[in-house]
Amino acid sequence: MSKKGSNIWDGIPCLVIIVLLFGGIGCVMGIAQMLNTIMKTAHDLLLNTVFYLMSVTVITGAIGKIFIEFGVVNLLEKILRPLMKPLFNLPGVASLGAVMTFLSDNPAIISLAQDNRFKSYFKKFQFISLTNFGTAFGMGLLVIVFMMGQGFFIEPVIGFVGAIFGCMVSTRLMQRSVIKAYPHFAEESACKEVPIEITKQEKVEKSLFIRILDSLLDGGRTGVEVGLAIIPGVLIISTFVMLLTFGASPDGSYTGAAYEGVELLPWLAGKINLLFEWLFGFTDPHLVAFPITALGAVGAALSLVPSFLANGWADGNAIAVFTAIGMCWSGYLSTHTAMLDSLGYRELTSKAIVAHTIGGLVAAIVAHWLYVLYTLI
Repeated sequence: MSKKGSNIWDGIPCLVIIVLLFGGIGCVMGIAQMLNTIMKTAHDLLLNTVFYLMSVTVITGAIGKIFIEFGVVNLLEKILRPLMKPLFNLPGVASLGAVMTFLSDNPAIISLAQDNRFKSYFKKFQFISLTNFGTAFGMGLLVIVFMMGQGFFIEPVIGFVGAIFGCMVSTRLMQRSVIKAYPHFAEESACKEVPIEITKQEKVEKSLFIRILDSLLDGGRTGVEVGLAIIPGVLIISTFVMLLTFGASPDGSYTGAAYEGVELLPWLAGKINLLFEWLFGFTDPHLVAFPITALGAVGAALSLVPSFLANGWADGNAIAVFTAIGMCWSGYLSTHTAMLDSLGYRELTSKAIVAHTIGGLVAAIVAHWLYVLYTLI
């Protein structure tokens, strides 16, 4: 009985928050107009953004599978291996995780981390920091291709460099936090079991055409799954963020059209606009919606970009910063807990989140000042 009573009382704060939040928005917009705007915005995002993002994920998924099938991933891993220790304090094999997450999404590094042969290269503090390391490159190819699709080329590259700096900060901060909390992790191996060497098995010979076709179709199928996975984030998070970001119609009234809102986030950002302008180079307070959305889902954050460009709020600097913070954060609030739980270190989630928050801010700041340097050259 007490358990049921507790659940009933726990629901009251939830109802109060929902009533106050949507009641407040409804008082400004009108209840009918607010509901119409929510539905029409979600519908437009589904048709004009989600399907576009899905097409990008299908293409990038196919490219990624081709890279894996024909050894490009192994080549990249060998090229990047010497950089792992000096930059990230990780063994060389960690570069494979960076490439895999860059081509797909954050959890790709977890599938590698379950392999005892892969784990045997790491100390425990390094192994735990893979959550931060892999997240900083998650969906990187999608983010860069999307930004290039908007007509920008050098800006996404600058953002990618910024994401690398953010990854360095996040990974090393996480390692320091783990060692501080558990000093013995600095020497303990991440793999207690002796890795079993798998004998080389004969592969079924396939023609070049079949290998290419299989890779394209398998990679494309994976891209569809990723595209479907981002639908809830785009429709729910982006619709809500846009409701708090955009304003009324041009004549100042609320008509229930898509992309109307109460401009709460820009108002709040305007109070500390000098901070965002100096750190990120943001020239318009509306732009703060992107990093806020990227906390939960980078796919949802990308859906904001076309509207920012159409309204003239985003420039080359904003695209560079968006790329950096979008790649580095890439929805870490929604993935860090599950990733650390699968590694067996759920209790370190708060440390990982703090380290990655700082890393994402560093990525954005570095991207901004690199873009400023680029414009001066």
